This record gives sequence, structure tokens and C-alpha cells, in this order.
Amino acid sequence: MQEKRKMDAYVLLGGPKEDWPQDIKERFVSAQKAGDLIIGVDRGALFLLELGIRPDVAIGDFDSLKAEELGWVENTVGDVRYSVPKKDWTDSELMLAIAFKDYLVDKLFVYGATGGRLDHAMINFFGILNPDLRQYANQLYLVDKQNLLFYRSAGQYQIQKQDYDYFGVTCLTPVKNLAITGALYELAPYSGDYIRSFTSNEFLPDQDTFTLKLESGIVAILYSKDLVRFDNVND
Repeated sequence: MQEKRKMDAYVLLGGPKEDWPQDIKERFVSAQKAGDLIIGVDRGALFLLELGIRPDVAIGDFDSLKAEELGWVENTVGDVRYSVPKKDWTDSELMLAIAFKDYLVDKLFVYGATGGRLDHAMINFFGILNPDLRQYANQLYLVDKQNLLFYRSAGQYQIQKQDYDYFGVTCLTPVKNLAITGALYELAPYSGDYIRSFTSNEFLPDQDTFTLKLESGIVAILYSKDLVRFDNVND
């Protein structure tokens, strides 16, 4: 008997469009064709409709939408989850709970989580540390045009090289015996009780992985690349 394919989810939040990957529409179209779950959060639901993509789920208080825009969402999306402006959980935290607990998704890829208001970006980065959500930390990925951010809890991992120039590892909670081996800059077992980043590391030229070990705690792994700028280039 063929094993049932696990479902991933692709989410668009309301972050600035200039921070989206250039091929964001193609990514969502491909995910939808593969049968993955498509979620729009607040204004992100409207952005998806404007891209010609119908979300399976829309989540939020929708206070940033005009009446006709909200009507478009409500008349198009099959599962609309309403929150209220004054609430304990943000819309992005509610999205995490709905995706992982209600839809049981395997991996969750979130776009539109960076740029714009820093308070929004911060809760998008740290929301997975909510005690009710942190069990899903290894399944969450945040993506923009320049970065890929994902999380790892205690364990040993072979971290695969991606199309980025650099990577960093940030301690988000107290950690015990965090170690990096097989990278350009290795880290001897480190323990600490505050947020600390080990940045601007690189893969070895002849290696496609490095080893990450963590006895306890949660870390974020951030792949980054420099963007070529032409602001000061003469014609």
C-alpha cells in the first residue's frame, strides 16, 4: 500500500512585497498543484488573490482590509478564521496553531514575515517559542528574497547546503553543548543562557553539509546572501 503523502503548507503574511522572492507566485502555484495547503494571513490573503492564487485558509482580524477587499476574501476562501484586534495571540501565532494542530501539516513555509514593522517581524521570528507551539519548531521555515530561517531543537543534524553564501546559528533559548563541525568556522560545545548569534559562517568548499549538535534548547539557523545593488553604478 502506497504511503499517503505528507502535506506541507505555504503561507503569505502581510509583509512588504519588495521583500518577497522574485518567483513567489511560481512557488505558490507549484505548491498548490502539488496539493499543499495555501494560507493567507490578514492582508496576505488579499495579496494571494491579487496574485491569482486562491488560499485554502484565510486567518486574521483583517483590520487592514477595506470592506470590498474583505468581501473578496470571504466570498473566495473556503475556510476563513476570524480573530479580534484585541487578543492574546497574534494572527501569525494563530496561523501556526491552525496549520500544525488543525491541518497537521508536515512543513510550514512562511513568506511576507520580514520587512516593514519590526514588531511584526519579531513575533514572526519568535512566535514558535510559545510553549504551546515550540514542539513544531523543527517544521517551520521563514523565507524572503535574501534569507531562509529555520529552527532546530535538541538533537544532532546534518544541515544541508542551500543556494546561499552564508549561514549563522542563533541561540533563542538557554542552550547546552551547542556544537558545529564540518563548517568553515567550527564551534566547540557552547552553553549559555542568553540570545547569542554565531554569524557569517560558511560551508567548506568540498562539503554539502555540516553537523549541528545541541543537547538542550532551541536555535535558529539563518541562511543569507548578499544582494547585488546597482544604485551607484553609472549608465
